[in-house]
Amino acid sequence: MYNVYTEQKGVDFSKTLVGEFEDFEEAMDCAEKSIEGKDGFRYIVESTSGHFNSYGDLLTEVVAQSD
Repeated sequence: MYNVYTEQKGVDFSKTLVGEFEDFEEAMDCAEKSIEGKDGFRYIVESTSGHFNSYGDLLTEVVAQSD
């Protein structure tokens, strides 16, 4: 599972979920379109395995992000 987020550069707590995808290519297409034409925004794509740590937090790994 891949989660796509957008985030405004330099602004705390601006991370917004855009979508959840099974396919990495679909996630990347959505990520690139989500910031198209928006200055000061970047995308983050995280991979999730469905596993949780001992605190109950979902384990994620950033697999792609824009500059």
